[in-house]
Amino acid sequence: MEKRRRRLSTVIGAVIVAVLGAAGVVVAGFVLWQMLFAPAEGPRPPAPGDAFFVSPDSFAARAAAEGGEDAATEAAAYLAAQPTAVWLTPETYPTDSVTAAVEQILAEARAQDAVPLLAVYGLPDRDCGNFSAGGLDAADYPGWIDAIAAGLAAEPARSTVVILEPDALALDCDRPEVRAAQIADAASRLAAEDTFLYVDGGHSNWRSPREMATLIAEVAEAAPGALRGFATNVSNANSDADETAYARQLVGQLEAWGFDDLHAVIDTSRNGAPHTGSEWCNVPGLRVGVPSGTWGDDVIDANLWIKPPGESDGTCNGGPPAGAWWPEAAVELTRDVL
Repeated sequence: MEKRRRRLSTVIGAVIVAVLGAAGVVVAGFVLWQMLFAPAEGPRPPAPGDAFFVSPDSFAARAAAEGGEDAATEAAAYLAAQPTAVWLTPETYPTDSVTAAVEQILAEARAQDAVPLLAVYGLPDRDCGNFSAGGLDAADYPGWIDAIAAGLAAEPARSTVVILEPDALALDCDRPEVRAAQIADAASRLAAEDTFLYVDGGHSNWRSPREMATLIAEVAEAAPGALRGFATNVSNANSDADETAYARQLVGQLEAWGFDDLHAVIDTSRNGAPHTGSEWCNVPGLRVGVPSGTWGDDVIDANLWIKPPGESDGTCNGGPPAGAWWPEAAVELTRDVL
């Protein structure tokens, strides 16, 4: 009886070892499958709560670095700490240096574990000859865009947000077909899995939703799959509510025409005291809005600071040339947060 009991115990033990061994193989196999085949978290669109890049070389950062105890320095320091788009222009970043500049921005963003936000602003006949006039010749523009794309390729599988030519569609210089074709070509050259492109979407106090959607649709049709969506309110100060409603109208119209899954980002850099009048250039009394990545929904991926607060719109209302640092404006914009 004792011998049979020991034999039975040995058999049971062998079965248990075999079961445990099989379970270990299953677990090991599952872990190996996850390592080899389970999809890793890859690039994704911007969203509320994301950390966006803070450039150490912005005009605000340079002004703050000059030091001092005055209100202008305090305002500059506050603005320098806010995640804001880096604007790529051919005047500042020409074709022979823009690739390295973009690579450096992406490397700095990686060091911050942040999402880089770039505004590409070099289209021929930029701003239709107004305060931000400039840009490249039609023959040189594609090469500059290719150089930017080469810089973006330096950080594969890391999300980058690109605002492509603010104002260029809504302000079409009476040549909408030319503008749409140029922007669509640029979008196609920049398109990548890890690059989320937003073209100009005007704003709620400019073109009607149908007009603006028509222009966006022309680009989307000519550059299939390249766009994540459009950006509204860039360099303007319409309210969050007005821009949200406008973005939803644009998306609804685009969906009705078969352009599905397009989204928006909204510039909130200077709409803390909303302004809906026709004046747009260095409007007095503006305030900064909520910081980048504060909110979003099923249509708006995220609010962003696209226009750097404290930089002039142009020589209007006492301002310096477009893009220049304006200490008085920085103080006014931050009056409610400092």
